[in-house]
Amino acid sequence: MFSRQAKITGTGKSRKIETTARGYNVLRDPALNKGTAFTHEERDSLELNGLLPPVITTELEPQLIRALSAYRKAPSDLDKHIYMWRLHDNNVTLFYALLQRHLMEMLPVVYDPVVGQAIEQYSEVITRPRGVFLSINEPEKIEEKLAAFGASADDIDLLVASDAEEILGIGDWGANGIDISIGKLAVYTAAAGVDPHRVIPVVLDVGTNNEKLLNDPLYIGYRHSRVVGKVYDDFIDAYVTAAKKLFPKAMLHWEDFGSTNARRILSRFRDKVPTFNDDMQGTGAIVLAALLNAVQRSNTLWSDQRVVILGAGTAGVGIADQIRHQMVRHGLSQDEATRRIWLVDLPGLLTDDMTHGLLDFQVSYARPASEVESWALTSADTLAATETRWPAMATLRREKAQNGGIIELAEVVKNVHPTILIGTSTTPHLFTEELVKDMAAHAERPIILPLSNPTNLHEATPTQLIEWTEGRVLVATGAPFDNVVYQGVSYTIGQANNAALYPGLGFGTIVSRARQVSDEMIFSAAQAVASQATDTAPGSALLPSNADLRATSSVVAIEVARKAQEQGLAQSEITDIVEAVNVHQWWPVYGIVTAV
Repeated sequence: MFSRQAKITGTGKSRKIETTARGYNVLRDPALNKGTAFTHEERDSLELNGLLPPVITTELEPQLIRALSAYRKAPSDLDKHIYMWRLHDNNVTLFYALLQRHLMEMLPVVYDPVVGQAIEQYSEVITRPRGVFLSINEPEKIEEKLAAFGASADDIDLLVASDAEEILGIGDWGANGIDISIGKLAVYTAAAGVDPHRVIPVVLDVGTNNEKLLNDPLYIGYRHSRVVGKVYDDFIDAYVTAAKKLFPKAMLHWEDFGSTNARRILSRFRDKVPTFNDDMQGTGAIVLAALLNAVQRSNTLWSDQRVVILGAGTAGVGIADQIRHQMVRHGLSQDEATRRIWLVDLPGLLTDDMTHGLLDFQVSYARPASEVESWALTSADTLAATETRWPAMATLRREKAQNGGIIELAEVVKNVHPTILIGTSTTPHLFTEELVKDMAAHAERPIILPLSNPTNLHEATPTQLIEWTEGRVLVATGAPFDNVVYQGVSYTIGQANNAALYPGLGFGTIVSRARQVSDEMIFSAAQAVASQATDTAPGSALLPSNADLRATSSVVAIEVARKAQEQGLAQSEITDIVEAVNVHQWWPVYGIVTAV
C-alpha cells in the first residue's frame, strides 16, 4: 500500500520512513503505524503522546502474540480472513510478520481457498477499499484512476489485474474480484519479499454474467453483462498504455481471466512489456516442476511420455504447453511432442472434427478423428449444455451426445495407456478406481496429478491413488493434503501450488528489471522449484513444502534474474545476483519513522 504521507527509503531490513503526517493521521496510515512500538523520540516528533498506551514495545513479539490470539479466536475461516485484512488495514508490517511466522496455517486463509468465500460474500464483508477499480464504462478515466493511487513513476514494481471471469473454482464474480488481486500480491510479499508498498491491486470491471450479482442490491460493480469484442480489447489496451506510462518499470500480472481472453491478452503484450499470466504460465510451470522430479524418479524418458489431461481450459492447456516445450527440449519435434498429449473436456476427447467448437489454443492438440474411429463412444447426458463457464465446450458435448456419444476419459486411458494423468476439471471423483488401475497396469510408476481445488473438487485423493496403485503412484495435488501412510511408508503429498513459483519469478523480474518475461525465465523458475525437493526416499514429495516458500522463492528469483541477464533482457546492472536479491527483499520489521 502506497502512502502519500510518507517517503520510504532504503530496502530490505534497513528501511527508513519520512512523513509529514502527525497524530492520528500517523496511526491511521497502515504503512506508518507501529502501535506501541513507536519510541519516545518518534512519539514526540510525530505528536503521538497521549494517543498510545505508555508502554513501549520496540520488538514485534508482544504485538504478534496478541494478534495471533485474536486470529485463533475467530470462529470461522472467513472470520479469520476478515480479521487478517483488518489487521492489514491497521498495520501492514504486523500483518506480514504474523503471516510469515505462521505461513502454513494462514496462507490458505488469507488467500486460496478462503479468499473464494470472501469474494462470494464481498458485498457483505467489504471493509476498507484497497487497490484501484477500473470500469469499462469509463475508459477515458483509467489514467486518472491509476494516478489517484498517489504513486510516482519510480514507486511501483508490480500491478496485479483481474477481470474476475474465472475466479479459482467459483467462476465469474465481477468487481468482487479485487480480492483476488489483493490476495495475490500478499503472497508475492509473504513468499518472496516483494515490497507491499510498491504494488497495486487492480480490478478491471467489464461487467458480469453472474445473475446473483446482477440482482444483488449490495453488489459493488457495474450491473451489466460482460462486455466482449473490440470494446473489451480497447479497454485492456488503454489499461496497459496507462499503466506503462505512469509506472514504466512495473511488471504486469494477469489473474483469473477467461480462457478466450487470457491467451490473447498475453500474446498481445508479452513481447512489449514484462508481463505474466499465472493461470497459464504459472500453473504450467509449477506442474512442470513436479513432473521434472516425477519423470526422473520413474526412470523414464521425456520423449516416451504419454500424457492425458482432463480439463482443457486455461490451466490444462497451459500445462500441455509446458510439457510440449519440455519434450522438444528432449529431442522431439513440435509435432511429435503434440501427438503425445491427449486433451479431454466436456465433449470428451478433443478431435479435429470439432471444427466450430474448439477454442483457438485447443486446436493444435485436437486428435485426428480418423485416429479414434474404432474407440468406444459413451451416450452422454446433455446437462452440461447449461454450463456457463464453458459454453462452447457444453454445446459440443450436447451435439456429441445427440450424434452417437463422446469418447470419455476412461476410453482414452484404455487406448492411450498414459504414463502421466493430470486433472484440472474442477469436478470431483473423475479419476475412478477402475480407471487408475487400468493406467497402473501399463505404467510401472504412474504419474497422477489431481490438481483441481479446493480439496472437495479433487479428481481423486492421494489415499485412493496410493491404495489403487499399491504405492507405485507418483502424486502431487492442487490443494493441501495430509501425509498418507501405506504399508509402513509415509507418503508426503507435494502441493502444486503456484505460490512456490510466481512470487520468485516476479521478484527475479523486478530485481533484474527484465524487459519481458521469457519462456526461458519461466523454465528456470520451474527448475529452481524442482531443485528444492531434494529428498528422494520412498514416499517423498515431488515439490518443496510451502513452509519453505521464502527460501524457495529466493532460489527462484536468483535463477530467473540470472536467466534474464543471460538472455540480455535485464536492464539493471547487477554484478552479484545473490546479493541483489537479498538486498531488495522486503522484511516485516519496523523502520525508523522520522517527522519532516
